[in-house]
Parts: sequence; C-alpha cells; structure tokens
Amino acid sequence: MHLIIEDLNKKFGEKEVLKNINFEFEEGKIYGLLGRNGAGKTTFFNCLNEDIEVEKGKFYLFDKEKKEIGFKDIGYVLSTPVVPEFLTGREFLKFFIDINKENIEDVKTIDEYFEIVKLDVSDRDKLMKDYSHGMKNKLQLLVHIIASPKILLLDEPLTSFDVVVAEEMKQLLKNIKKDHILIFSTHIMELALDLCDEIVVLNNGTLEEVTKDKLDDKEFKEKIIEVLRGDSNV
Repeated sequence: MHLIIEDLNKKFGEKEVLKNINFEFEEGKIYGLLGRNGAGKTTFFNCLNEDIEVEKGKFYLFDKEKKEIGFKDIGYVLSTPVVPEFLTGREFLKFFIDINKENIEDVKTIDEYFEIVKLDVSDRDKLMKDYSHGMKNKLQLLVHIIASPKILLLDEPLTSFDVVVAEEMKQLLKNIKKDHILIFSTHIMELALDLCDEIVVLNNGTLEEVTKDKLDDKEFKEKIIEVLRGDSNV
C-alpha cells in the first residue's frame, strides 16, 4: 500500500508554506521527515489529517486501486500529548477499547497493552494529571497502536523521553512498521538517521528525498545539511 500525495499546496495569507508537493510513501517503512524549525512539518501533518484546509491538492491510499483516506486510516501522534487528565491510565485505555472494540483486531487485556509501552504497574491506576509528559506520550502512542491505522503521523514523539525509554519506543516503531506507513517528523538529524529507513527533507515548501546510495555517514549528513540550507537540490 502507498500514500500518494498530488499537488499539495498550503498558504497562510501570502506565505506559501507547502508548494505543490508530490510524493509517495510506502507501507513497511519509517520515513524521517526532516526540516528546520518552522519549515512546515506540522502544517504538512495537519493537512494530511484534514485539520486544516488546503488551497489545492489531494491524497489517497493506493493498493491495486485508489482509496479515499478515512478517519480510521490515519493516526496522528501530537508533539504535545492531549489526554483526559481526570481519568486514570487504566480508565482511559478501557474507555478507548470499549468504544473501538469492533474495529480492533485481537483485543488484548488492558495490562497486556500497558506492557507494550512498558508503563510501570504502579502508574497504571494513577490519574493522568499526575503523569509526566513522557508517560502521557506513551499513552497517546499506545491508543494509536491499538487502533492500528494504515498511516501513522508522528510529530516529534520521542523528545520527551529519557534515553532508555526513547530506545524502547524506537524499537516498538520498528516492530510495527511492516503493517503501516510511518512518517516521523523531527528536526534532530541523528534521531532520524538512527530510526528511519528513508529521509525526506521539507525545505522551502517542497519535499525532497535524500538517498544514501554510495555515500558514507559523513557525506550523507553533509548532503542533508546542504538541502536544509537550500544550498543543494537532490
């Protein structure tokens, strides 16, 4: 399955943030969406998730035939997690499973789901208002893993984790990638190089893939920096 983007354009006033983007993302890969702060990475995600209107452009899934993207096909993990803080982690997960159980394959127990993201037993029955930013982010990612959308947009999801938990989450994303189209937004190049199968740079409103063919790590990093500076085209 592929996510096809055709002629995507977005303006804010006179500023053209996304300029006629044409790109194709493939199932089974983690794409690192690199860009400087303010390059439009979150805007790009908001367009795909239909949180904001676009001037023109369309996007769809393709697997032998075109398919419109429905709300069940796409999940969006925000950089700042939004969870109902008046619920405990267990209550939140139970509520989510109850309202979505008809669409969840192979429903597990709540504690089995907690184990996926390694949430401590002592934290599972705490109110989420007392959770750290990283713990809220774990729960936000977990509900999307349970829902299992074809497209998963991840907007700077690992920045709130310590080193150990970040490694655990990276491994988790690698484990689920075969059944998803994963697009991972970050401005940290080392993180993208460590986690992602493909690197895509958002620069001056356009998407450019940076290939690693016949380049060593140093040359590859230099090539990405050149594109981010606008000094080079791929």
